[in-house]
Amino acid sequence: MFQYLLPALIPSWRFFDYIAPSPRIEFAVVAKVDDPATRWQEFRPRPVHLSIAAMLRRLLWNPIWNESLYMANCAEQFLEKPSAMRANELLTRVAHGIAHGEASGMATGSAYLIVRIVVIKREGKQITRRVSFISSPRRLDAAGNTTAS
Repeated sequence: MFQYLLPALIPSWRFFDYIAPSPRIEFAVVAKVDDPATRWQEFRPRPVHLSIAAMLRRLLWNPIWNESLYMANCAEQFLEKPSAMRANELLTRVAHGIAHGEASGMATGSAYLIVRIVVIKREGKQITRRVSFISSPRRLDAAGNTTAS
């Protein structure tokens, strides 16, 4: 019995293939398909400061952070092996977040959503940002659904 419980108590850290910065997911909402995306926002940026109570609460219940980790994993896998399914998953989840008020000041009437993946790397003392993917615009409706344009 103890041999089955031991891996749960003392985890193995060999599940990391490599350690790299997590990609950032950014989005822009434009009025028309042809409009250039000029106002990019990071989707669910990390808070600058958390109170001790918030940290303790997040230890027990934090579904938004779990979904954000899933989206970061989806973005990592997309960069390794691009697929329409992963791109659609990112677009759908960002659209759902916008529809539920996670992005202030974004109009969702008859607008189009564009998502991009940004990789941030430290090279020596310098930090570089590289845009690795930009989605095609998708129609965004008030319910948070995206439809192909």
